[in-house]
Amino acid sequence: MPDPPFRSTVHDGKEVVVEFDPSLTFECVDDCTWCCQHGVLLYETDLLELAARESINEPVTQARGRDFVRREPKGRDEHVGEDGAACYFLRDDGLCALHDEHDWKPARCSVFPLEVHVEGGDIHVSIRDSAHEHCEGLDVSERRVVDNLEAFLPELLWELDDPTTEIEL
Repeated sequence: MPDPPFRSTVHDGKEVVVEFDPSLTFECVDDCTWCCQHGVLLYETDLLELAARESINEPVTQARGRDFVRREPKGRDEHVGEDGAACYFLRDDGLCALHDEHDWKPARCSVFPLEVHVEGGDIHVSIRDSAHEHCEGLDVSERRVVDNLEAFLPELLWELDDPTTEIEL
């Protein structure tokens, strides 16, 4: 595997520029809900998918002209950010209601702990800076991220004018 940055093909010829160590592994671990402590950016397709599964009146909010799943106070010390809040859909048991009950999650959630941005017309993929400090799933398994990019990067990203993911509520 070449040193980063390098191009990798995902989803039938769709390419990304990989900007992280190809030996990096990732697997979600029990009780780590760091990714759920951020406001979830919803692309238009995600908003429509969410509306087909749940009422969006209460969980969705707008900020800076974009739709997000809102964060809410959770009234407990675990599975929350420093401010005591987390994603609307994060249940008390630390599981996501959307993923657990509907076997679906917004594109933004699939991408974690990666970050996507566009540069020179290409989609670039890196690891979020804060993931190295907070994400407990990095380097705990044999599942190399670079070999599983299709699981992290939904095809939807190539259809968007701006697939940038590190936009928070």
